Amino acid sequence: MRTSFLTVGLFFAVLVLSPSVSRAQITLQAGAGGGAVVPFRDFGGSTVDYYDGTKYGLSVGYNVHAKGRLGFGGLRIVGEVGFTQLTNSGAGISPNQGRVELTENIVSVKVGPEYLFNLPFAPVKPYVGAHIAAHFFQGETKFQGLSRVPTGTINVETATRLGAGAGVGVVMSMGPLLSLDIGAQYDLMNLLLKEYKDANTGQRLDSYLALNDKADPAYDPASDKHIVGASRSIDAIMVTATVMIGL
Repeated sequence: MRTSFLTVGLFFAVLVLSPSVSRAQITLQAGAGGGAVVPFRDFGGSTVDYYDGTKYGLSVGYNVHAKGRLGFGGLRIVGEVGFTQLTNSGAGISPNQGRVELTENIVSVKVGPEYLFNLPFAPVKPYVGAHIAAHFFQGETKFQGLSRVPTGTINVETATRLGAGAGVGVVMSMGPLLSLDIGAQYDLMNLLLKEYKDANTGQRLDSYLALNDKADPAYDPASDKHIVGASRSIDAIMVTATVMIGL
């Protein structure tokens, strides 16, 4: 799991040690934007998957963020703070038994190197980058009409995970101080700090009270109370547009 962090560190070191960096002009940008977030693998799925304990069952959501860049020629150090919300609703048991409503809120803090390619006469400047990140999760689940859990709303315990990711994008000039940044990022949000938290009530509801991205030690395929049988990945792709202001 630490391989992604080592890769980001190596990428950063190679760029910093480049001879061109020490001779480059320093630039500074700040801006804000938003976009769409697509959960996939275990982070996606359906509400039936969520109720079964195999996936998180979330659908496409949105992101808003603030972003800053400190540039040294082609090399830039990028920091970002963002808020993401993902939701979904549907049956708890196929085909149409009960109802589950899901909400997941994520605050993310990211930092990492980015390299800008200055293409002569091109209207856009492409870039590639990598980052490490801290993600703070808080969710809410509503159950209705399901015999194995009580009807009502539960608040999912706040959790922190460390992750890593990579991105590509293009920057388009909108004037002397303005630019539009169109980008796409992949994030593995729970690379480190996975865990399973058990409220020890002996009820199925325990499986939903925390993020629980690690397997339940008491998992039993014949049981309807301990249902998380494997670690679950938290992955997402984010496509954003950001208006940047700076020198």
